[in-house]
Amino acid sequence: MFKEAMSCVATPVSIVTGMSDDGQPFGATVSAFTSLSIDPAMVLIALDRRSRTLDMIRESGRFGLNVLGADQDDLAMAFAAKGGIDKFYGTSWSIDAGLPRISQASAWVASTVDDLVDGGDHVIVLGRVDAAESTGDKAPLVYHRRSFGTHLPYRDPSLLVGAPRRPA
Repeated sequence: MFKEAMSCVATPVSIVTGMSDDGQPFGATVSAFTSLSIDPAMVLIALDRRSRTLDMIRESGRFGLNVLGADQDDLAMAFAAKGGIDKFYGTSWSIDAGLPRISQASAWVASTVDDLVDGGDHVIVLGRVDAAESTGDKAPLVYHRRSFGTHLPYRDPSLLVGAPRRPA
């Protein structure tokens, strides 16, 4: 029942990336991430404790966060699959701040691991932001009710259900 209830929460979709000690890129699709703090700038990601990506982040102490746009659901699916470097074949990427950066992502955040916290069957990775960049006004890729979609703003906020009404 909990899993079904949580499927009602729209979440942003990103690819967490990093470089192994031997120079091989790694990465995984995540929907469990958020900004944590402005001062200092920090982000939070949660990874399954059995994740190879988590193992690699523990070893390297760094990770990149590639926030995906609405047209990048194919990348989200590719990086959600098991596997290593194969995920990067056919994907446009480059090295930025020593980390793999996915081309055309909506935003990019490079972080250094500040702490790892147990969170049930996941590990919460707290990262101090080393670099961040937004690449424009691309619509976001979101995951809701077990499918990909996007967010579109209301043209008139007063149309929102439950929106405060202006006095007459």
